[in-house]
Amino acid sequence: MSAAPSQNFSPTPPGVSVVIPAYNYARFLPSAVESCLRQDYANFEIVVVDDGSKDNTREVMARYGAPVRYVYQDNAGLSAARNTGIREAKFEFVAFLDADDLLLPTHLSDSMEAFAKLPPDYALVACDDVLVDVDGRPLPFTVHVPVLPREVTLKDILMRTRFSPTGAVARKEVFALCGGFDTALRSTEDRDMWIRIAARRRIWHQGRVLVEIRKHGNNMSNNADRMKNNMSVVLRKAYDAEVVPKSNLCFWLQVFSYWRYQTSLIYNGIRQPPRAFRDLFISVLLWPFFVNPAANGNPPLFRLRSFVRYTLNALRGEVKP
Repeated sequence: MSAAPSQNFSPTPPGVSVVIPAYNYARFLPSAVESCLRQDYANFEIVVVDDGSKDNTREVMARYGAPVRYVYQDNAGLSAARNTGIREAKFEFVAFLDADDLLLPTHLSDSMEAFAKLPPDYALVACDDVLVDVDGRPLPFTVHVPVLPREVTLKDILMRTRFSPTGAVARKEVFALCGGFDTALRSTEDRDMWIRIAARRRIWHQGRVLVEIRKHGNNMSNNADRMKNNMSVVLRKAYDAEVVPKSNLCFWLQVFSYWRYQTSLIYNGIRQPPRAFRDLFISVLLWPFFVNPAANGNPPLFRLRSFVRYTLNALRGEVKP
């Protein structure tokens, strides 16, 4: 009597809840949702949190069924919308996608494969991204610098943001440990969250381009003063909490110096040379010379190069107060 043919049963992979906060982004939201539905991963849901939109977001979402879930809340801000998505998530892993961005088809499978290879104290896996325009086409004149796969440390994130919230995948349990996104912040809330996670658990960057970040005139990052103020709050919170001891003065001076350099870039980008020069000058006063600028993705003498660029922009462009 011949034996019955053997059957191979593959276990269901860990579930992932993709959280998409949305506020008046009905124009872009279908593309974001469809990019999730094209994933080659077998076990996921999509949680769209409508943060009190005044456009036709509700009507746009009515066309979708499972695995898409639509959740409405009164307008409370991006952090609150992400926190709602985390609470609503039914799976043990949570992925984040902004409503105007896109996941590439292997994003979830690659991210979960990375988790499977990492020790359990890794609570978050990030990825690299490329910039696209409003129609999803690659932005011209942008240089993509590849990111090598590696651990992203607390000091790395304190120095500068290392990855976008779009594309980050985290163990849901880490938010019970570290708290949710800070609802008092109106930008830089993701960096604050990653700092708190990195202070308690570990973070891995895959070094793979798995998301597309759409750049358009309504991006939150276009508000320079708000960005600067919220970056200051985030770094001050970390400093006061002594996630790195205050006695490590050299490190903190570099952190605040690099913050001022970043704000100078923001002001230069919106053609405000006086503010750009001021913050660049303060950056140099706080820390005159970075020993290893390449660690932050910068060439040698990067601030001198910025000074020259700011001067040229000021001479040929409009100078705002």
